Amino acid sequence: MSMKPVWAITGAAGRIGTVLRAGLNDDVETMHCLDIRAIPSLLGHEIAHQIDLADLEAMVRAFEGCEGVIHLGGYPSEADFHDLANVNIVGTYHVLEAARRAGVRRVAYASSNRITGFYPVGSKVSPNMPVRPDSLYGVSKAAGEALCRLYVDKFGLSAVCVRIGTFINEPGNTRHLSTWSSQADTVRAFRAAMTAPDVTYATIYAASNNDGLMWDMSAGEALGFHPVDRADIFADRFEGQERPLPTDFQSGGDMTSEAHTLSMQRAHEVDPR
Repeated sequence: MSMKPVWAITGAAGRIGTVLRAGLNDDVETMHCLDIRAIPSLLGHEIAHQIDLADLEAMVRAFEGCEGVIHLGGYPSEADFHDLANVNIVGTYHVLEAARRAGVRRVAYASSNRITGFYPVGSKVSPNMPVRPDSLYGVSKAAGEALCRLYVDKFGLSAVCVRIGTFINEPGNTRHLSTWSSQADTVRAFRAAMTAPDVTYATIYAASNNDGLMWDMSAGEALGFHPVDRADIFADRFEGQERPLPTDFQSGGDMTSEAHTLSMQRAHEVDPR
């Protein structure tokens, strides 16, 4: 008789969801795969559920018999705040409430390093420090973390919030040499988040074992997350390129600019300043 658990994963058809499904293949007896889109190429132990995060009752049914849920579904970057609120905040509430009703033990919530993007590069940010979102997307992820905390304290759920770094195949600029989270290390982070024993609530950063990490990784280490890959092996391709200064924002690029957020809001007005 198998002793492997039954898990569910939302956002199963997305980039990270596809990687986690393959990487956690041997960890589970059954994986219930939820997405608003059709899920191609199901593995033998996977069961597909084409469900919108707005459909609470459907999620309750999908989570029945599951011991854990990985919640990835939602907008993955900056968008109109009304959309972010409906999908990333209300959708996360539905996931947690469905988990509560279905008797799920553990939820691993896909959060983001964008929650602390306004800290300077020279700061070593720990999950215990106040959030400083670089975007309304980051705000939506912070709200999701707060919902997880509420469901832990009020309803006895176990939750781990995983603040994912830069999830791409290989670093694309000098910032990524610090923030990169390889596919294999992202799988390791979520495996630890789902399997660490005796966890009530925790927040960890998912990043590879990079030089110049801007985040305190000790909370993840306490859960058994030990990243292996290193962005440094790609450093030669950026030789001579400017690296972030200690005073630069950790978010990098245009994420902290007014225009980046305002241009995506359907109801925004141009500031005459």
